[in-house]
Amino acid sequence: MAVLLESQPDMLLVGEASDGADAVRRYAALRPDVTLMDLQMPGMGGVAAIRAIREDYPRARILVLTTYDGDAQAAEALRAGAAGFLLKTTLRRELLDTIRVIHAGRRHVPAAIAQQIALHAGDESLSAREQAVLALVAEGLANKEVAWELGVAEDTIKTHLKNIFAKLGVSDRTLAVTTAMRRGILSGAASPN
Repeated sequence: MAVLLESQPDMLLVGEASDGADAVRRYAALRPDVTLMDLQMPGMGGVAAIRAIREDYPRARILVLTTYDGDAQAAEALRAGAAGFLLKTTLRRELLDTIRVIHAGRRHVPAAIAQQIALHAGDESLSAREQAVLALVAEGLANKEVAWELGVAEDTIKTHLKNIFAKLGVSDRTLAVTTAMRRGILSGAASPN
């Protein structure tokens, strides 16, 4: 990517970051015209980094560049203040054109992702607790084990799963996990908190 950007007469790569916290520090030090941000980073993730940057620099122009096309992650990044969203598999020409669009102060979301965001815009979101339950289910834990991990009764887990199924429009644990993964609702390791 660095070689591609440096080969453009109207672009200059001014810095790179190793994680979200580093991205926030580097943004403050360098103040780039356009920031390319990954969502999946160690420590502070991309969405949190976008929020932190935009809190101090509301005019920051941030383009999310990720391997994952889930509508939930895209919508969250856009709500956090990203000006655009692209997949890393995007053709080089589209990437360069999109950077220029973002630099000009416009926004960009590919049609397929925008359609998925619109399709699920009215859906009720999973709560943080429901996401934690589903993440533990994705790790293969039975209801009893999930209950133990979260320090609640097994019936509470069954109620959470029933709500998750309704919100995702699915009828079983496997479909709930695959749907949440596909949409970007569930992407990291479980957190019991």
